[in-house]
Amino acid sequence: MQFVNSKAFAQGLDETDPLRSFRSQFFFPKVRPDAEYLYLCGNSLGLQPRSTRTMINEELDDWAKYGVEGHVEAKRPWIAYHENLTKMMAKIVGAKPHEVVCMNSLTVNLHLMMVSFYRPEGKRRQILIEAGAFPSDQYAVASQVRFHGFDPNTDILELAPREGEDTLRTEDILSYINEHGEKVALIMLGGVNYLSGQAYDMVAITKKGHEKGCTVGFDLAHAAGNITLELHDWNVDFAVWCTYKYLNSGPGGVAAAFVHERNLDKDLPRFEGWWGHNKERRFKMEAEFDPIPFSVEAWQLSTPPIFLLASLRASLKLFDQAGMKSIRAKSKTLTSYLEFLVEDTFGSRDWIITPRAPSERGAQLSFRIPKDGHGVLEALRNRGVICDFREPNIIRAAPAPLYNSYPPVPA
Repeated sequence: MQFVNSKAFAQGLDETDPLRSFRSQFFFPKVRPDAEYLYLCGNSLGLQPRSTRTMINEELDDWAKYGVEGHVEAKRPWIAYHENLTKMMAKIVGAKPHEVVCMNSLTVNLHLMMVSFYRPEGKRRQILIEAGAFPSDQYAVASQVRFHGFDPNTDILELAPREGEDTLRTEDILSYINEHGEKVALIMLGGVNYLSGQAYDMVAITKKGHEKGCTVGFDLAHAAGNITLELHDWNVDFAVWCTYKYLNSGPGGVAAAFVHERNLDKDLPRFEGWWGHNKERRFKMEAEFDPIPFSVEAWQLSTPPIFLLASLRASLKLFDQAGMKSIRAKSKTLTSYLEFLVEDTFGSRDWIITPRAPSERGAQLSFRIPKDGHGVLEALRNRGVICDFREPNIIRAAPAPLYNSYPPVPA
C-alpha cells in the first residue's frame, strides 16, 4: 500500500477498517473532558474494555447472593470459572484447549515451567536467553540456575546483536544454537523483545533447538494478543505470558501458560497444588496428589482469582469476536502507517530500532532518543500522546489495533 501523509488518507483507512467499531468498546484516558489521549501504551498496560465492570459486578453480585455457594450456584460457577476462558485463549496462541490454562502471574508460571522443563544433566546444563531480556526473566532464569547448584555467569548464555546493530539476526540465533546446542538444556527467549519490539522467528528457533536436543520455551508477554501464534503446530515445548498488556485484563491481571500435548503425559517433575488435582476427586481431600489427566491444568496450584478472570474474560470476548487474523492484519498496516508518518515528517527512520519488516515486529515502534528522553516523553504527553520510556534512552509507541485508529486524535 502506498501511504499518504494526510488526514483525508487516514480517514479513508479508518472508514474501510473492519475493526473500526471495536474502538468504542474501550475507555480512554482524557486530556480534558472533551478530548481523549492518543494511547500508544498497550504494550505496557492495555485499556479497559467497557464490559469489564459488568463482568466483575456479575461475580460480586453472585458473591453477595450466594456466599460460598457461589462456587456451584453462581451463573458461571467459580469452581470451573477458568474454563470459560480456555477456548478463547487457546485461539489467541494457536493451541488446543487442554494445552492452555489461565493462572497465577507470569513469573510464577515461568518458574513452574522451568521446574518441569529445565532439567540440566551432565554437560547439558545451560540456559540460552537473549541479551537484554526483560529483567524479571533474567532474575528467574538466574535463580533457577543457582537453585540447581550452577553458576549464572557460566551457565546462562546470552544472544547479543552484532556490534552496531540493535536486533538479533535469525541466522545468528540459529548458528549459535547449532554451535552450542549440545550444552544447552533450555532455550528460553521472549517471543517479542520488550525493548526493541523485534519478533523472533519462533518456528525456526524451535526446530533448530529440537534438532540439537534442547527444550524450547518462550515468554510471550509482548506476543500474546499482538502477533499470530501457532504454538501447537510450531511444536513449542512450553510458553508463558501475562494478559495486562495487549490482552487488556487490567493491572496485575492473571497470566497464562501453555504446555504442548506431547509433554502432558510425560513423567515430569512439577510443583503441585490442590487445584491441579483430579477434578473428580478434588474435594475428597486425599493426601496423595492425583494430577488432572492430559491437561496443563495439572500445573495449577491454588483456587483461581475469579475477579481477575472475569476482567480477562471481558477482553477475550472482544478478541474472539475480532479474530487474531484480522487483528494482526490491521496491526501490520497501522504500525507501518505510524512508521511512515514518522519517516515522512523527519526524513529518516534511523532512530527507530524496531525492524522495518512487519513480519519481524508486532504493534510497537521503539525510538532511540539521543537526549532527554524523559523530556520528550513529557512533551508528547502534553500534546495528548501517551507512550512509555525504558532505560537508557528508548521511547516505545504501541498502536494496539483493537482500540487505535488511523486518524490522529491528540489535542
